[in-house]
Amino acid sequence: MTTALIHSEDWARFDYGPQHPLRMERLGLTWRLMQAYGLTRLPDAVVHAPTPAAERDIAAFHAPEYLEVLKIANNGAQPPRGGAFGLGPGDNPVFRGLWEAAQLVAAGSLLAADLVAGGRADRVFHFAGGLHHALRERASGFCYVNDAVLAILRLREHGLRVAYVDIDAHHGDGVQYAFYGDPHVLTISTHERGERLFPGTGFVNELGEGDAAGFSVNLPLEAYTETSVYLPAFEAVVPPLLERFKPDVIVAQLGIDSHRTDPLTHLALDIQGFVRAFARIVPMAPKIVALGGGGYDIRNVARGWTAAWAVLNGVELPGALPPAFADDVRRYDFGSLGLWDEPAEVLPDHVQRAVSDYADRQVDAVQRTIFPFHRL
Repeated sequence: MTTALIHSEDWARFDYGPQHPLRMERLGLTWRLMQAYGLTRLPDAVVHAPTPAAERDIAAFHAPEYLEVLKIANNGAQPPRGGAFGLGPGDNPVFRGLWEAAQLVAAGSLLAADLVAGGRADRVFHFAGGLHHALRERASGFCYVNDAVLAILRLREHGLRVAYVDIDAHHGDGVQYAFYGDPHVLTISTHERGERLFPGTGFVNELGEGDAAGFSVNLPLEAYTETSVYLPAFEAVVPPLLERFKPDVIVAQLGIDSHRTDPLTHLALDIQGFVRAFARIVPMAPKIVALGGGGYDIRNVARGWTAAWAVLNGVELPGALPPAFADDVRRYDFGSLGLWDEPAEVLPDHVQRAVSDYADRQVDAVQRTIFPFHRL
């Protein structure tokens, strides 16, 4: 088994702004924790630095007029009609180097797809990727280009059957919409319910259209869903569908904003639950392209994605954070010296029952609505 890790130091050049919740420093922090654990020097793993993607490669999904606006915005000034394309103050600010950042994230995920499709790696992790909200002609939810869609399209060019599994707290809407009519791509998203959280979509009845009916799968969950509820729900939906679909490649979006301390969401997973969900699907396809995603408590980002990279390599990590990472532990006030989370405070019984009952109802809805299309 060969693995590849994709990382670029160039991410340090980009900044959404001091008040924006998406902090690029989370990528450097993750890289340093991987280094401290020795995970960037594994004997059967190769580290790749992507070069910026060509515009024609990004145009495989995104509209030419939208890409023109992104290029104009590269100087950091709001472009004419930028608001019509989702750019401006708020979620999708204009910052210096915006187009270059878009090229870089697209390049990393396209490189991941090429490594897998070309047989040069079995498992690849591009942890700067996973920007799953971007639409064909509009920025959305901190995402300017949809690198996950671009990676899937590249894999499909090679005739590969692709399953996309998204465990971000937010619904993977941009990816779902891109393949809503394509029965050769199965999209599965587990997320906080759309009535409570951006982007307000991801309901069970969003199941695909035409020949692709049943190939868009959503498992919405109630606020405060913790690992003990999440994992059984995940197990009841995701593995059975993957077993039936039999993908050549799984593209996994590993947003860790589902963690219990994330400031923007309301799910309550711990690092252990996040890793166990990912580890469950890793053996279910011959090839894996793993991408990053959301995560706004950057301490969780570093720990979760480091543990995910260890899973891809079959490495069991010590529970204590390495001494070589001590400066970052102090700088970012980790609070704990452990890779894994301590047990959380127990929720009141009535909250636990409500969360569990909601998950059971959604699992039942998926099984009644989606499973018949796959003869399960």
